[in-house]
Amino acid sequence: MKLRTVISKIEEEISIRQAEDFDNVGLLCGVPDREVSGILVCHDALENVVEEAIDKNLNLIVCFHPIIFSGLKSLTGKNYVERAVLKAIENKIAIYAIHTAFDNDFFGVNHGICSQLGLKNRKILQPKENNLKQLTVFVPRDYSEKVKETMFFAGAGSIGFYDECSFTVNGNGTFRPIEGSNPFSGQQNIRENADEDMISVIFETPKEGQIIGAMKTAHPYEEVAYQVYSLDNKNHHAGLGMYGELEEEMEEQDFLKFVKEKFGLEIIKHSAFTNKKIKRVGVLGGSGASGIRSAVAKKCDVYLTGDLKYHDYFLAESKMLICDIGHYESEQFVSQQLFEILSQKFSTFAISKSIEKTNPVNYFI
Repeated sequence: MKLRTVISKIEEEISIRQAEDFDNVGLLCGVPDREVSGILVCHDALENVVEEAIDKNLNLIVCFHPIIFSGLKSLTGKNYVERAVLKAIENKIAIYAIHTAFDNDFFGVNHGICSQLGLKNRKILQPKENNLKQLTVFVPRDYSEKVKETMFFAGAGSIGFYDECSFTVNGNGTFRPIEGSNPFSGQQNIRENADEDMISVIFETPKEGQIIGAMKTAHPYEEVAYQVYSLDNKNHHAGLGMYGELEEEMEEQDFLKFVKEKFGLEIIKHSAFTNKKIKRVGVLGGSGASGIRSAVAKKCDVYLTGDLKYHDYFLAESKMLICDIGHYESEQFVSQQLFEILSQKFSTFAISKSIEKTNPVNYFI
């Protein structure tokens, strides 16, 4: 299977277009037309991981963090990024990064954390904004179902855990073909009255091109009448962070012991105890200071994340407990999640999970 086909199938499960604007996701190096012999899944595509791929005869690395984040001006092997990329290129190994596309995915990074904690009633902590649009198109009644089916297949009409959602209004449309036209129905210079349906569907912004293209392909008119509107609605099924509830509430100290056990931690940094029991838990894998105020607003009793600075611990205003469990530690389940997704998607070649250590942070206890 060619690399471009493998990538296309990966993005059927995890849309790369839902990544944050600042991120550098997708194919970082590699030839799209090269055949894939196998995939190595890892957290960071460091030099030792590339060597592991070479040893296992796997020529595609699917990593969480992008090894190339800012621009490279040269490739001479002078730092850890250049050494990893050079080794990959020299050995014809492609590197594909998923990062914030998986952070924003409902079943991504933060879903994995919630699963480890056994949280129920899970919801997105920071729903994506400017992520939803509405398409309204006018279709002759006999073609209404065909156009709807085509748009649904392209990704329109999916709202949370529902799909094929639309709204249709019957009406009468008019148009007059003029010189140069090749009308589906009617004659030039004579106004035509047509029984039409106005179909409205909602879709996620990154899917706009494919949905409109599909709609036009299925539509019989030479000139298609349609409008696209940007919606102020937040997408409550995509975004950063999650929150949910424990089966049974816990004392703060018992919750910290529970987290240490579930995540295999030696240490947890936390704010002052609030002397309240823990029931609602907010999480954001990686560097999550940006989610503290959202967790407070969602009335979380505790917030788990990583990479907090000194002043971040004040932001909860004693309304909830803040815990820094470490950047890597909060994302440690990602490789297994990606391994399971890819193993289900591909059965014709090897999928392997890296055994190399890439967490740069060590603790002296």
